[in-house]
Amino acid sequence: MADVEKGIEGEGTFDPTSDEILEQLDRIRRSPEFGVPERARNFLAYVVHEALAGRAERIKAYSIATTVFGRNTSFNAQFDPVVRIEAGRVRRALERYYLVCGIEDPVLITIPKGGYAPNFSRHAIANANSTNAAPRSAQSPAAPHVSKHATINLIIAALLGCLAGVAMAMLWSLRAGADVPQPIQPTLVVGTFEDLTAVGNSAMITRGLGDEVVRNIAKFKEITVIASERPNGAATDAPSTFALEGRVRIEGQQLRLSVRVLRQSDGAVIWAESYDESLLVEKIIRLQEKAAASVATAIAQPYGILFQANAKQLTNSAPDNWDAYACTLAYYGYRSDLNSQTHQSVQSCLEQATRHYPNYSTAWALLSLTYLDEMRFRYRASRTPTVSLDLASQAAARAVELDPQNVRGLQAQMLVLFFRGHLDAALAVGARAAALNPNDTELAGEYGFRLALSGQWDQGCALISKTLSLNPGPVGYFEAAMAVCRYMKDDYVAAERWVHMADLQANPIYHVILLAILGKLRKMEEAARERQWLETHAPSYLTNIRHEVALRIRRHEDQNHILDGLRQAGVSIPADLEADSGRAPVPR
Repeated sequence: MADVEKGIEGEGTFDPTSDEILEQLDRIRRSPEFGVPERARNFLAYVVHEALAGRAERIKAYSIATTVFGRNTSFNAQFDPVVRIEAGRVRRALERYYLVCGIEDPVLITIPKGGYAPNFSRHAIANANSTNAAPRSAQSPAAPHVSKHATINLIIAALLGCLAGVAMAMLWSLRAGADVPQPIQPTLVVGTFEDLTAVGNSAMITRGLGDEVVRNIAKFKEITVIASERPNGAATDAPSTFALEGRVRIEGQQLRLSVRVLRQSDGAVIWAESYDESLLVEKIIRLQEKAAASVATAIAQPYGILFQANAKQLTNSAPDNWDAYACTLAYYGYRSDLNSQTHQSVQSCLEQATRHYPNYSTAWALLSLTYLDEMRFRYRASRTPTVSLDLASQAAARAVELDPQNVRGLQAQMLVLFFRGHLDAALAVGARAAALNPNDTELAGEYGFRLALSGQWDQGCALISKTLSLNPGPVGYFEAAMAVCRYMKDDYVAAERWVHMADLQANPIYHVILLAILGKLRKMEEAARERQWLETHAPSYLTNIRHEVALRIRRHEDQNHILDGLRQAGVSIPADLEADSGRAPVPR
């Protein structure tokens, strides 16, 4: 602790004192927004006190496991991931706390990835008038400074996502009252994985795999995950309840993870898969992460196993108390063709769901996405694009305020910021969402598209390609995105192939993309048919084409590349000073 006090009193430093850090620790642990189990709170207290006592170098997985979690002296972090999992939980809880209610707290406590020793610094927002000082790591006093540009981006994203959400939360709490109904959504009961080998380290490896699977699936907010020793202990008539069973067998240096999902109402197996990994190639923890990520993506992503099972049931009849989840299924169904008529019914459904379940974050997120589609695809003539974008912004803020770790809410917030022209803030939110759930293919593809349209074509298009390889559902939207990727690489033949695979005939942007490709390929007869379609169904796109392109593609040279293809397809491209200046247009 003496080292901390000395740092505070030293010339030119602005680090918080030990007393201030302990006050902040107490403030965090008492806050209901720091929503973690008691052992995670004890974890945070332990690492903070150890750091302040000058023992930061001794904060290791072994000391935490034996001191905080009661593990015995045979604990091996390579086989038992409990400390790493709990550290991740604490990191995410700290992010939520500072985003929701700690935005003006004087001291920032973080636990950087790669270790367990905490960092202490003056909070950038609360101390905006203070001299900038780099966060001081308890383990490494010479921590690098965070750039002013990155700090500003973080502040923009936090303010837009938090302050607007807090205001809306106050309004809704008055309207909704204390007793707010909660929607029923699919429940996945994950049982303890079975160790079929029962020799050596197999028990620890099996337990670690089970923990990783639960952690990865729980990141998907469209389902509820329950860990239980007996996943099929009690049958239920609820069609939305499923059980996940896992078995692990180790033979020599080969590991096989076998998993299956059963519907609890009748015990029917709706999905089963096996994953084989070599213990020689992968370290144990990396192997656990890789296998668990594959399971989570297959089961819990939009269009995954649970989505497919529930969609089939709801085509016959949807129980009344499933209405909110039925709306989410309908939304993903609408994404298959981006049709204006389907859009209207889905949006209406989600508006009703948010009225009935005002605390259902996912419904607010999907509603925001429908308002965004309304703006960019001109689905509703009675509302201006500016009004639609404002509605999208409000709904996204509500979703993130209710659950700052809801990736679908962050996806909506990213798109709102993108279409408002706040590119750095949009990509910062997208990066945070991708870090929260790297297995969410819907988010990965949309984030990749935003990166690409912002000029980072290689990185963004790689993410879109990965999404297409993992997403089992309708992928027309991302196939159209790949068409744009190939167009920007001057591979117009591949671009045409991708856009025809997308087959989004009801969507005007699809026809704009196809028209530019046909122009580059000099297929003038086909281009004439596409121009006719746009003149009949979406004439405003051609009369205001520079604005439409600049709204979506941010770099001036990339805009000109698309406009050149449209010009070659016979579209008249008027001069536009706003587009020529490179400024992002305001939706109108």
